[in-house]
Amino acid sequence: MIIKDVDVRVFEHTTRRHSDTAGHAHPGPPHQVEQAILTLRTEDGFEGHSFCPPEVVRPHVIEKFVKKVLVGQDCRDRERLWSELAHWQRGSAAQLTDRTLAVVDCALWDLAGRTLQQPVYKLIGAYRDKVLAYGSIMCGDELEGGLATPEDYGRFAEKLVARGYKGIKLHTWMPPVSWSPDVKMDLKACAAVREAVGSDISLMIDAFHWYSRTQALELGRGLEKLGFDWIEEPMDEQSMSSYKWMAEQLDIPVIGPESAAGKHWARAEWVKNEACDILRTGVNDVGGITPALKTMHLAESFGMNCEVHGNTAMNLHVVAATKNCRWYERGLLHPFLEYDDGFDYLNSLSDPMDADGYVHVPDRPGLGEDINFEHIENNRLR
Repeated sequence: MIIKDVDVRVFEHTTRRHSDTAGHAHPGPPHQVEQAILTLRTEDGFEGHSFCPPEVVRPHVIEKFVKKVLVGQDCRDRERLWSELAHWQRGSAAQLTDRTLAVVDCALWDLAGRTLQQPVYKLIGAYRDKVLAYGSIMCGDELEGGLATPEDYGRFAEKLVARGYKGIKLHTWMPPVSWSPDVKMDLKACAAVREAVGSDISLMIDAFHWYSRTQALELGRGLEKLGFDWIEEPMDEQSMSSYKWMAEQLDIPVIGPESAAGKHWARAEWVKNEACDILRTGVNDVGGITPALKTMHLAESFGMNCEVHGNTAMNLHVVAATKNCRWYERGLLHPFLEYDDGFDYLNSLSDPMDADGYVHVPDRPGLGEDINFEHIENNRLR
């Protein structure tokens, strides 16, 4: 089971998602974007795959760090290989990121599953094979009939409930929307959604990430009146003290950290300092499935839930292998897009959802991504 090669293929695919100047996704006309697939190959002919943006696996990073650690090593030694890559980060001049660690770690897990013909969550030790999904709505916009008004959010929430979602998370308006951010408008959107869906649907919010303490407190107190399940990242997460302060002021659960650096070690500090009520992890956020599981088990040891940030197969397998996560985040969703259309480089969805709001983990080997290799080769750039 010795790794003989690390290969990166960059290809184009068609999407209707466009990024604004702050990096938020919004709908638009079909256009071509670049995607990368990292492949690990062993001497006995097995492969493991994982997708990411091309910048995460640029040639310098693969040649100088990833190949140096992986080639010639036993692919089953995931813990050791992840640790060695993590040790390289300090001397990499910030070139070797957690996102790179994540895509390598996911490919190692996919390789193990494909070799043994088992889904990754079964290798870890499955807790369930389906999980409730919440519909994670895109950031607000200024598109007529899109997500431009609180009423737009309310109408879209009704459609999501009809689709089967039992929970909805709002991402409200952020720059470059001309008039944003605005706490009062956030609360109007939250109120419109609550009125539209009633009291039985769980609601959450991920608002502007750089509010002041007083603005975040105003938002949190408004959400308490509306019966929201949690408040997420309203302030810069580099200030853990601000979150400790907010958690002390509010009854609504505070969830975090999502974007804060530091992997599972930083999240242990948030638990120790009581800066959150629900812990947060995500495969890309902490550097892979391996450290995401460490975070989940850390939270469990303190009697805390740990919600997983983001969709895709890698996060779904973490949710399916643990019991202290209530939801799978499915999105991002918008009235002008159909999430279930999937991606043209996958033959089928990695997170199919039934009419009752449950996402079922595919029983395919590895991460379970049904990859369209023909599309990748036909649209390959380098």
